Amino acid sequence: MTKTVPLTLTIALSGLLAMPGHATTLQVKLEIPTLNVAEYHRPYVAVYVEDANGKAAANLAVWYQHQDNREGHGSKWLPDLRQWWRKSGRTLDLPVDGVTGPTHPAGVHTLELAANAPQLAGLKPGSYTLVVEAVREVGGRELVKVPFTWPATAAQAASGQGSSELGAISLVVKP
Repeated sequence: MTKTVPLTLTIALSGLLAMPGHATTLQVKLEIPTLNVAEYHRPYVAVYVEDANGKAAANLAVWYQHQDNREGHGSKWLPDLRQWWRKSGRTLDLPVDGVTGPTHPAGVHTLELAANAPQLAGLKPGSYTLVVEAVREVGGRELVKVPFTWPATAAQAASGQGSSELGAISLVVKP
């Protein structure tokens, strides 16, 4: 005698198998403040991760002017992102797919990456620092650092605050 599984149980179990698993995510929210200045230029911004020794471990985003203008190509000014340039930028072949993009206007911008994203795939377990660096023509330069642990075993939330070229920076890492 053969035993059959009720159809409703089969459908319910197949639904469980089809549900997506929850993967570790890293979410960065960064604010580019509205500045009341005579000559405003959007900032160049680098968002990257440093290891415990202060070495660049991952580039998450680099926003700069990609188009030619009267002064030349925008990559000419990337060395002005001094910390990022010294630690990582000068070794990159720009543009980097999935990392580089155009400058962003004032406002809050969100980066969300899964643990298996190419930018994070090489991170080994340990203590890290999220670094957000911004520089603006006819403006200033600012660096905000936010520490975190990778991978997350429990949800982590941390933040930092800029004072001129950057506003609030928040980091959420979920297991």
